[in-house]
Amino acid sequence: FGFPVNSNVAVFNKTKTLFENYQKLLNLRPDLGYDIDGIVYKVNRFDWQDRLGFVARSPRWSIAHKFPAEKAVTKLNAITIQVGRTGALTPVAELEPVNVGGVMVSRATLHNKDEIDRKDIRVGDTVIIQRAGDVIPQVVEVMTEKRPASSQPFIFPDTCPACGSHAMREVDEAVIRCTGGLICPAQAVERLKHFVSRNAFDIEGLGQKHIEAFFTDKIITSPVDIFRLKAERISTREGWQEKSVANLLNAIDSRRAISFDRFIYALGIRQIGQATAKLLAQNYQDLDTLNAALQAAQDAESSAYRDLLSIDQIGESVAADLIGFFAEPHNQKIINGLKNEIEIQSVEAAATDSPISGKTVVFTGTLETVSRQEAKAKAESLGAKVAGSVSSKTNYVVVGTDAGSKAKKAQELGITMLSEQEWLDLIKTL
Repeated sequence: FGFPVNSNVAVFNKTKTLFENYQKLLNLRPDLGYDIDGIVYKVNRFDWQDRLGFVARSPRWSIAHKFPAEKAVTKLNAITIQVGRTGALTPVAELEPVNVGGVMVSRATLHNKDEIDRKDIRVGDTVIIQRAGDVIPQVVEVMTEKRPASSQPFIFPDTCPACGSHAMREVDEAVIRCTGGLICPAQAVERLKHFVSRNAFDIEGLGQKHIEAFFTDKIITSPVDIFRLKAERISTREGWQEKSVANLLNAIDSRRAISFDRFIYALGIRQIGQATAKLLAQNYQDLDTLNAALQAAQDAESSAYRDLLSIDQIGESVAADLIGFFAEPHNQKIINGLKNEIEIQSVEAAATDSPISGKTVVFTGTLETVSRQEAKAKAESLGAKVAGSVSSKTNYVVVGTDAGSKAKKAQELGITMLSEQEWLDLIKTL
């Protein structure tokens, strides 16, 4: 087609030659006329790519193999604490600026308290840093031989630096979180940034600095305020001219209609990423249905709670965060306010001519002709809902070899059970 193609693209049929090529390009890296941080391996058949499909943010038929990250030595001047939208307190190393792989780096993540303790990272240390995947700066190692005699271990704060609320660590988690919730301004700002981010409402022109400034001046304090923004509130501010104000308001207006899954993701609920948001949208189809179900699911003995847990990949921890979010009156106020300002597009059942469209399917046991993930993806593409457990709402249970308790429960409930071949026969014409 006339596109320039990289001369180092090649096809290999053995793992050994694949890795030999990796080493060859790693050696060539310094002499290439462009920057390269690794190799991408792809399955070299389009029909196999179609079968493998995608997960939320990446294809299953392609994977990156990164080169070792470039490193540099610098001084750690301070450790600051950032507060995220879910209240996570993240330590950040403030560094003496240093060039790492062509980029000036002055800050690096320290991840959490355990990481600081494990590496014994202290203010004043000389540290080795690298850009993980040639992107995210991180501290690799402390050069303890250069440590000042007066250095002291870093004491992680037990209160939130933004609101002063107690910070605590939950069981089985490495993260320490602010318990301030709705009163914490740092969490509020980060939630707003998430709300307008690319995979959520994707509002062009409303970047991080503008969100922070508008929040500080109480122009935008909740997501609803974004859609009620008036020209006169921002036209007198420094750097905002008539054209830029009009562009921002037009960008906001262009996002007054949003798909249901993106809306769920935009709410910034803990543990709810893009993939889980899509699952919820497919299973509940519109906001009113989801809201009513989660209100009912506050009763752990209810069918609504069991239905929520039956959704593939949703367990008790995710369910607890979902139910807790929708139970909070402040969040309900925001949701109701948004409903008055925007159009949340309901999910329509896909492939309506399919015999499994709108049906709930559970897979159990080992499938022989396809992988479990492939079978689930195929079912969803035909408009079915894939559940992780059997309930009275299940329509089909596809039984592979070594099936366990799910098959037994399906028998007890009188649910249609299909062998792998019967399942394939059902969908083979689709």
